[in-house]
Amino acid sequence: MTASALSALGAGFSSEALGSQTVFRAVLQALSQPGQPVHLAHDAEVPAAGHGASAAALLALLDSDCALWLSPRLAASDAGLWLRFHTGCQLVHSPGLARFAWVAQGDAVPPLATFAQGSDAYPDQSATCVMDVDRLTVGEEVNGAWRLSGPGIQIARHLRVDGLPADFERQWADNHAAFPRGVDVLLATATHIAGLPRTTRIASAMEA
Repeated sequence: MTASALSALGAGFSSEALGSQTVFRAVLQALSQPGQPVHLAHDAEVPAAGHGASAAALLALLDSDCALWLSPRLAASDAGLWLRFHTGCQLVHSPGLARFAWVAQGDAVPPLATFAQGSDAYPDQSATCVMDVDRLTVGEEVNGAWRLSGPGIQIARHLRVDGLPADFERQWADNHAAFPRGVDVLLATATHIAGLPRTTRIASAMEA
């Protein structure tokens, strides 16, 4: 990592402790209220590649014990260098070796089964996948919205996600059925995140 490369990197949170705590609380809120978009406020100088909310979330979540996999567009940018410099994380080339993954909008999303699944004894050793998406829209009346149910949802929550693979619902059904194993997902726009923990069930509009 050359001095010129370091000088070109954007800054992290202006207050590392307060910035990380604020973003971490937003991530916890998103995961504890699945499908409810949460505004992610931060002042980090995030990389140009990828959504800013994704970068800030990973900035708060990663540390030197974490392995991170990046999708091709992110891997070809300075996003990995930025996160490695500010968090000490390790970059890996295989999704299966990662505890965290970041998939840029427009990049192919690897099958969820290729990420670390954890085990019945150690479900916490699974991966958390941050996926950049086009749009998150809430409301029962929204055309094509999922009907979400499970822990953290009183009755049902409706969310439409634009920008995921066509077979994501099928993959998610398999992921949900594998509980306590399976991955957790954070869906991110430029400014908001929505959590999909493995305990959440997705029903399509037609099923609902």
